[in-house]
Amino acid sequence: MSLLVTGSIGIDTVETPSGKVEGVLGGSAVYFAAAASFFTPVRFVAVAGEDMPPKFLSPLERLGNIDLSGLEIRKGSKTFRWAGRYHADVNVRDTLDTQLNVLAEAGPSIPAAFRDSRHVFLANTHPDLQAELLSQLRGPRLVVADTMNLWIENERQALLRLMGSIDGLVLNDSEARLLTGLTNTVAAGKAVAGLVRRFVVVKKGEHGSLLFVDGKVCALPAYPAVNVVDPTGAGDCFAGAMMGYLAAAGTYDAQSLLAGMAYGTIVASLELEGFSLEHLQVIRRGDIEDRFAEFVAMTRICPSVQAEKL
Repeated sequence: MSLLVTGSIGIDTVETPSGKVEGVLGGSAVYFAAAASFFTPVRFVAVAGEDMPPKFLSPLERLGNIDLSGLEIRKGSKTFRWAGRYHADVNVRDTLDTQLNVLAEAGPSIPAAFRDSRHVFLANTHPDLQAELLSQLRGPRLVVADTMNLWIENERQALLRLMGSIDGLVLNDSEARLLTGLTNTVAAGKAVAGLVRRFVVVKKGEHGSLLFVDGKVCALPAYPAVNVVDPTGAGDCFAGAMMGYLAAAGTYDAQSLLAGMAYGTIVASLELEGFSLEHLQVIRRGDIEDRFAEFVAMTRICPSVQAEKL
């Protein structure tokens, strides 16, 4: 089933305890598409400037299964750039430089051939732009969006309008608390779920994720990663694998959503083992399935094993 993503392409400079890379491929749509491509064909919509280096998107092209015909190279514009440095605790990051460039201009247009997409992910950008892109589509079955604290703080009403027209929202725990004003993450997640049509996924980094659907809460741990090289894009990969699985399955009940989140957890844990997309280019679907099986085994609670009575 068709899966469309709209989001950013970035030229990134990243420094972590494992090293430093300059001018590498980044951006929300890039990481999402790479992760989703392991599960289903992806339609890619984004805009970059004419300064984008030659063969810059070759990592996506090598992955295959990604239709890049929705990419606009805008003359006279510059590509979004971001630079960041991670601390020894990679959960802590300093943004050193952000140049919005083309992202501060009008958004891309969805090609006519993509407008029948049945599964849509609106990656993080201004909620009015997300709504405008959504209006270009004809009858999607599942629409999920991402957001960030900037829009929650400065564009709350636009974000709330968007949330009423989408099926699901993916955000992190601090964003959920900021959006609702509630200090308890579970209470905040439940409140956010009441603002969308179907479900909310709250990401908690190394502490896993929470699914709020049908008035219920489901919890997943994170995969216990050890070889963390670069966590940039891990959240986008989580969303990409989740949506890729859902698009391939064609079902969106609570069990399917939870399975999609589990695949998202696994692909994110693989992506962060290299800079940019370097590790995703060397793995195969079988590697994902092997780690998924390991994850299922380590999270299974066997009913035949009873806690020892004290």
